[in-house]
Amino acid sequence: MTFIPIASSSSGNSCIIEQDGEAVLIDCGVSFKRVKAALGGLHLAGVLITHNHSDHVSGLELLLRRINAPVYANAATAEAVMRQEGVKGEAFSCFENGQEFKVGPFTVKAFPIPHDAADPVGFTVRGEFTYFHGTDIGTPLNYIGLQLAEAEVATLESNHDTVMLKTSSRAPSLKQRVGGPRGHLSNDQACELVGKFASARLRKLQLAHLSRECNAPHLALEAMRETLESIGRSDVELCVLQAV
Repeated sequence: MTFIPIASSSSGNSCIIEQDGEAVLIDCGVSFKRVKAALGGLHLAGVLITHNHSDHVSGLELLLRRINAPVYANAATAEAVMRQEGVKGEAFSCFENGQEFKVGPFTVKAFPIPHDAADPVGFTVRGEFTYFHGTDIGTPLNYIGLQLAEAEVATLESNHDTVMLKTSSRAPSLKQRVGGPRGHLSNDQACELVGKFASARLRKLQLAHLSRECNAPHLALEAMRETLESIGRSDVELCVLQAV
């Protein structure tokens, strides 16, 4: 089971989980060219959609014109993506949040997250190991941490540094949205989740969706390294996922 990053930023988000030549794409907010290059010769078993914001779904319609693969989303997200991106209804296989379902060799479960979208979710993906995918999370809720606790490999949002957000040139309304309870996790909030819920299983942690304007990789990494050291987990492999 392998994690293949494609992009992680406010401009576009997408990644692949692969096992035995079968791939699952999580979100499609990048070009078909980039997805195709990342897939290589892998068979695309399905696409998982976290929510309907354009940086997560803008490339989906073109992808489906080129590759025949089912798209998995809850009903509210599917309806929003159909209206927004012109994706046809027959492309979707709808799940209920909390329901487990199979995609290729993987067992997937969606869990709700607080974000200003139709019905946003994160995912746990079980194959040879358990993978946690949680971005666009406004509040570090305990039930999200319980999903993180199950994972050997995790992708977790660490969107902004609180001071950089407050002192940025962004409009007050945008600052309020990003830092609000249905916005994005700060570095401190990501550390809070990991400090409380990282289990002995966790071996790799990938920080995602970093803001170019209101964060810096070294700040996110430094904060998380201190957190991991404080809970005796300096052995966890830590990295920042690439922007577009």
